[in-house]
Amino acid sequence: MSLGSPDPTPVSQDVLRGWQLPEPSGGKNSRGSILVIGGSTETVGAVLLAAEAAMRAGAGKLQVATVASLAPFAAAALPEALVRALPETDGGAVSAAAADVVRDLAEAADAVLIGPGMADTEETQAFGARLLPHLRGPLALDALGLSCVSADEACIHHLDGRVVLTPNPTEMAYALHREEDEIEDDPAGATADLSARTRAVVGLGGATSWIAAPDGRIWRDDSGTAGLGVSGSGDVRAGITGGLLARGAEPAQAAVWAAYLHGRCGERLASSVGPLGFLARELPAEVPRALAEVVP
Repeated sequence: MSLGSPDPTPVSQDVLRGWQLPEPSGGKNSRGSILVIGGSTETVGAVLLAAEAAMRAGAGKLQVATVASLAPFAAAALPEALVRALPETDGGAVSAAAADVVRDLAEAADAVLIGPGMADTEETQAFGARLLPHLRGPLALDALGLSCVSADEACIHHLDGRVVLTPNPTEMAYALHREEDEIEDDPAGATADLSARTRAVVGLGGATSWIAAPDGRIWRDDSGTAGLGVSGSGDVRAGITGGLLARGAEPAQAAVWAAYLHGRCGERLASSVGPLGFLARELPAEVPRALAEVVP
């Protein structure tokens, strides 16, 4: 921990039971709508992983916006979703012009997740510059969606803390314009620093997860196994975060619960499949079971 930082709160089932998630009693509308924006012609799978994870975490309505050439595939793979086809670049990435196409869905959604599977840093930054000023949150930024923050850390200040950033250590280093070994030397301090700069909750993934809130609170989560270090795992965690935001969790709560649930899903698969070799696509189905362990 950095000098002057508060001691982190270890995340446990007891902590989570004292911070219970909203429990909607009505239909799908009461559970909130989640809009997942992302993908490219090479990485549409990231959107599928995040979208399913959001639903497994309890969101009631699913909307997905991805590159036009693969939107029909996404619609077939996600029968629960409304799918919006977005303009794409010659390289198959979501183009900056897509911000105008998806703005109506983004403004109406109960939560928005931007970033899984996105490609082309310049186009993504321009996309964010056009869309983010119109959003009021809750919002989660993941993967290349964080490039908007890297370019302008004040770009989400107007959201008054209704944002969760979900970087891995490489993305954290990029966002803070530091070397990755600096992040590894003080992950808690880096997480708190990015949170203070962006005025957002930050959930840093890794063998140990660190979550920091703009008010100075910080949590440490040690759940999970080495098997979670696999392609697509971070997309699942981002989707869980978005789904919890959609169902009404406050940003810090969503980030802390998502860290634990993601880790616990890995532990469950390590037990049933093996310590290594389970796939990210297997994680979402474990989310409801992990939730039920905390709150039967």
